[in-house]
Amino acid sequence: MTDVTVRDVGPRDGLQAEAPLPIAVRVEFIRRLVSAGLRHIEVVSFVRDDLVPSMAGAEEVVAAVGSPPGVVLYGLVANRRGAERGACTPLQSFTYTLSLSEGYSQKNTRQTITDSLRALAEVVHIVARPVDVVVSCAFGSPFDDVDVRRDLPKLVTEIRSCGAAAITLADTTGMATPRVVKDIIDLVGSEVGFHLHETRHTALLSAFTALRLGVRRFDTSTGGIGGSPFAPNAAGNLATESLVALLHDEGLATGVDLSTLLSVGRWLQEAIGHPLPSPLLQLP
Repeated sequence: MTDVTVRDVGPRDGLQAEAPLPIAVRVEFIRRLVSAGLRHIEVVSFVRDDLVPSMAGAEEVVAAVGSPPGVVLYGLVANRRGAERGACTPLQSFTYTLSLSEGYSQKNTRQTITDSLRALAEVVHIVARPVDVVVSCAFGSPFDDVDVRRDLPKLVTEIRSCGAAAITLADTTGMATPRVVKDIIDLVGSEVGFHLHETRHTALLSAFTALRLGVRRFDTSTGGIGGSPFAPNAAGNLATESLVALLHDEGLATGVDLSTLLSVGRWLQEAIGHPLPSPLLQLP
C-alpha cells in the first residue's frame, strides 16, 4: 500500500533526450526500476523511429519487458497511428500529451489545441484502455501565449469530456513555484498529477507544496534526466530519488527502496556515459 504514486518516466521522457541506447539496455533499465519498487513506469513512445531515434523499437521493448506483476506500464501515443500501434501491445495504460500553449503545441505536435483535443477523443476510443493526458505548459508558456487562470480550467474540462482517465499537469519549462502551485490547485483541485522540471531548481520545493495541498501523483525520472527539445532552456525532470527521499522523510509510503533506486541511477549514469543531473547521485 502506498500513500503517494510515483511514476518514473525515465525510460521514455528521460531517454528521449539522450543519444539512442540499445534496446537491451532500455529493457534492463525498466527491469531495474521494477526491482527498486517502482509500480508505475512510462516505458516507450509510439512515434516515428526516424523522428525520435532514441524511442525506436517500442514494440520490442514492451515485448521484452512483459507484464511484471503489480506494475502499470505506460506508453506515450501522439496520434491515431501511435494509438493503433499501442493498442496491439499488452500495455495497461497510455499517456497523451496536449499543450496549454498554442505555440508549444505547434512545435511539439504540429497541431492546434483544438486538433489535439479531437485526436485525443480518437486515441481514447482506439486504445480502449486508460489514458492519462499530460498537459504541457500547464504552469506557463515560454511563448507568452498562456493565461493559466483563464485557460487551464477550461482545457481540463474539455480533456475530461474526451474520456481521459487522468490528467497530469506538466511544468515544461520549470516555471512552478509554491505560489504558482497553490494558484493552480485552487483552480483545478488536487486530483491531478504533477510533472515538474528543474529549470529554475524549484521542482522539489514545488512538489512539497503540492503534496501539502493534497496532490498524490507525481512524474519523475531516475537521475533527473529528460527535458523537451521544443522548449527553450528546458532542464531535466525532478529526480525520482530526490522525491522518494523527501516522501520517506515525511513518513509517506512509496513502495520504493531508495538504496536500490540510487544503485539504478548510478548504473544508468554509466550506461548513458555522462554525469546525470541528480544531486543525490553525486554524493559519495
